[in-house]
Amino acid sequence: MQKSTQGYQRHGSDRHNLSERFWFPCIGNKPNIVISAVTFFILLGFFLYLWAVMLGATKDVNKENLTRAREFPLNCLSGSHTRTCPKDYYPPDNEIPNETPPSIAHNCPHYFRWIYEDLKPWKETGITREMVERANKTANFRLVILNGRAYVETYKKAFQTRDIFTLWGILQLLRRYPGKVADVDLMFDCVDWPVIKSSDYLEPDSPAPPPLFRYCGDDETLDIVFPDWSFWGWPEVNLRPWEVLQKDLTEGNKKVRWLDREPYAYWKGNPKVTEKRMNLLKCNVSDNQDWSARVYTQDWDKASGQGYNDSGLAGQCKHRYKIYIEGSAWSVSEKYILACNSVTLLVRPHYYDFFSRSLKPVHHYWPIRESDTCKSIKFAVDWGNSHKKKAQEMGSAASAFIEEELKMGFVYDYMFHLLNQYAKLLRYKPRIPQNGRELCSELMACPAQGLEKELMLESLIHGPAVTNPCFLPIPFYESELDTLHRQKASTIQQVEQWESKF
Repeated sequence: MQKSTQGYQRHGSDRHNLSERFWFPCIGNKPNIVISAVTFFILLGFFLYLWAVMLGATKDVNKENLTRAREFPLNCLSGSHTRTCPKDYYPPDNEIPNETPPSIAHNCPHYFRWIYEDLKPWKETGITREMVERANKTANFRLVILNGRAYVETYKKAFQTRDIFTLWGILQLLRRYPGKVADVDLMFDCVDWPVIKSSDYLEPDSPAPPPLFRYCGDDETLDIVFPDWSFWGWPEVNLRPWEVLQKDLTEGNKKVRWLDREPYAYWKGNPKVTEKRMNLLKCNVSDNQDWSARVYTQDWDKASGQGYNDSGLAGQCKHRYKIYIEGSAWSVSEKYILACNSVTLLVRPHYYDFFSRSLKPVHHYWPIRESDTCKSIKFAVDWGNSHKKKAQEMGSAASAFIEEELKMGFVYDYMFHLLNQYAKLLRYKPRIPQNGRELCSELMACPAQGLEKELMLESLIHGPAVTNPCFLPIPFYESELDTLHRQKASTIQQVEQWESKF
């Protein structure tokens, strides 16, 4: 930019001295006046052209440097022996370039409004250090973010690699929005089911509940829901990062049109985790009964031995209907089923994740009874096969929701806004835990091996985002929430009435 300024001053000086360089004849000599004027404007145009070229070249150089500055690959100088985070390697902040129009930052999806509801228990009291530390009874780790750097104190190892890929995801958020994530101090529980019961904090003299982050919640608990680990990969079951899988699912949907798919309801999974899944096996076709369901048991040990050849999610979108049923709590499979462009038959859920509360029955999914599941599935399939256009629209609405509103960019934005809103409630300055250690992408990915390392590299954020996070919508009004709950209950009741006449 200095070059372009100097260039501008030089050309400005040239223009200022034009009267000294050129002789302007007397006013009365019209031909000479015309010639001189033409010469003047030709030279002026030439100088302006040179100035524009120089300015453009300078901007291109700055743009190139800015692009380079946004790329910061893993700094594995010690290879697999990397044991410390690089100092002063990442930019402390990332300013959005002036060339980026503000309109590029979109409004956040509807489900972002649930952030306020999840944090409402602390709206009046705020969050103290004592409240946070009371949540360590079941927490797997404590996370502190200070000045854009992460520090972790581990209490207990999580099942499989849940904690590893949850922390990896948070580190990618810090790479995506360097210097923009607020300072926080939080406890995270990687177990499926929520534990902070609201009934324990109803009395006037009850203490404020401890804030505890996890992957799902329900209507009787106050746990704060957060995107699950599988968005960055799940090596134990060979699941790729969500950004990769989402593209595969979109392409897979194009291979078989809805009308050309098998006219049955499909489910494949581990039935041993809960009784209701074991009951689902009874809905499978037999010599005596066909409930229009095709149910398969997923043996992960066997699948691993066969290289997961039969476990690809993109290849499982071949039926008009897909069943979603919870496991021990909510299930990771929900987003993959909804993305399939099939009609999602959703067996009455007891839990929600960060986005599912904005799904609407008979728009995004068809509700299935938990008490009489087989009959309910049979009715749903028969209804859909008799109302193909409406059924197809339902499947398309669900897959559009996943494709457009659950992009990985929005997942990061949800994390960003949740943490920043949480930070506003803190009544103290976070500090590094006594037994905490700094954690960065290098410390996790450089020494990692095999599929774990592969998934980390696939989901690595290579540089800061070139746009700001989406605009967070306003909280729900109480009347809005009442209407939402009433409409959902009314729609489900209507379906059950149709079903009872079946």
